[in-house]
Amino acid sequence: MPRDYYEVLGVPRNAGEAEIKKAYRQLAMQFHPDRNRNNKDAEDRFKEVNEAYAVLSDPDKRAHFDRFGTAGPGVGPGFGDTGFGTLFEDIFENFFAGGGRGRGSRAARGEDLQYELKITLEDAAAGLETKIQIPRLERCEACAGAGVQPGSRLDTCDMCRGAGEVRRNHGFLTVAQACPKCQGVGQLNRAPCRECRGEGRRRAERLLAVKIPAGIEDRMQLRISGEGSGGVNGGPSGDLYVLVRIREHDLFTRQGADLYCDLPLSFSHLALGHEVEVPVLGGAMKLKVPAGTQPNEVLRLRGKGMPHLRHRGHGDACYRVVLEVPQKLNARQREALASFEAASKEERGPLATAFFERVKKLLG
Repeated sequence: MPRDYYEVLGVPRNAGEAEIKKAYRQLAMQFHPDRNRNNKDAEDRFKEVNEAYAVLSDPDKRAHFDRFGTAGPGVGPGFGDTGFGTLFEDIFENFFAGGGRGRGSRAARGEDLQYELKITLEDAAAGLETKIQIPRLERCEACAGAGVQPGSRLDTCDMCRGAGEVRRNHGFLTVAQACPKCQGVGQLNRAPCRECRGEGRRRAERLLAVKIPAGIEDRMQLRISGEGSGGVNGGPSGDLYVLVRIREHDLFTRQGADLYCDLPLSFSHLALGHEVEVPVLGGAMKLKVPAGTQPNEVLRLRGKGMPHLRHRGHGDACYRVVLEVPQKLNARQREALASFEAASKEERGPLATAFFERVKKLLG
C-alpha cells in the first residue's frame, strides 16, 4: 500500500492545483539526487515525492486515490510512461540547464564600469567640466561584433543541433545539461575573427567629457548611459558610473553645504572684540568677533559655504573659535596680566560662579 500522497507532499486533502505544484517544487529541489549524491534516503524520498505528484496532479488519478486509497494502474516507482517526464523537464529546465536553450547565442548587455575622479573642494564648489580616459570593451568593427572572420559564419553545433543543451537519462529522470561541445551556445565558431579572436569585442580607450555639478558631495556617482562596455551579440552597452572623490582641504572640512574652519584667537581679542581676516573659498573676508566671545563658539559668514546641489543658495562658512594661550610671556605682558588678575579678583564670570555653586552644594 502506498503512503498517503497528501502527507508525502505536506498538503491538505482539499489543496488546489497551485498549492500541490508549489509543494512538489520545493520537495523535489530539496531531495534531488544532484544535491544529495550517494544519499539513498534522499533518492527514495525523491521518488516518493515524484510519485505523489504524478497522482495528485492528474484529476482522474487523484479521484481514484481519494475514493479507493490506491494510485491505480500505471503509477508507481517506474512512472516514466505516465507523461510525467515532460512535466518534470518543464519544472526543472532552468535549474539544470541554467536558463534555457541557446543562452550563449543571445544578445547580452555590456558590463557597467566605474571610474574614480578626484577633484578639489574648490572644483566641487564651482562645478567642473573635464575629460576622462576610459578603458573598456567595444564592438569589434572588423567582424561587426559577430566574432567570426568576415566572409564566414557560425555553424550549427552537430552535438546539440543548435539547442545549446543535451539531455541525459538517469533511470526514470531526464536531465538537461549545457552542451559540452558548444558550451550552451548552440553554434560553433570555426573561423574566429583575427582582430578580436572570436570575442566580438576589442579592448579600447574612450575619451569622454564629464560635467561635475556645483555642490556635488564626496562619494556621489554620476551615471553616463551607454558609455560602459559594449554589448555581446548586438546587445546594448552598459553604463559608466563616475565616482567623485573630493580631496582633503588644508583649512576647511565640510558638513553638508557648510564649511568649517578652526580660528585661533587671543584672550584679549575675545574679551575686547576684534575684526579678523578669515579665508573663504576663492579669497578672504573680514569677520567681526564680538566682545566676550567664548572659546568653541562658532561664528558664521552667511552664504559663503558650498552651493546646495538640489536647490538654490549656499551654506555658511563657519569658524570655530580656538583660544590660544601664549606659552611664554615677556615682563610687560606678565605685569599687565597681573594687574588684570588683581582687578578681577573679587569678580567671577557666570560659568565660574555656577561651577563653584555646584561644588559648594556637593561638599555640603
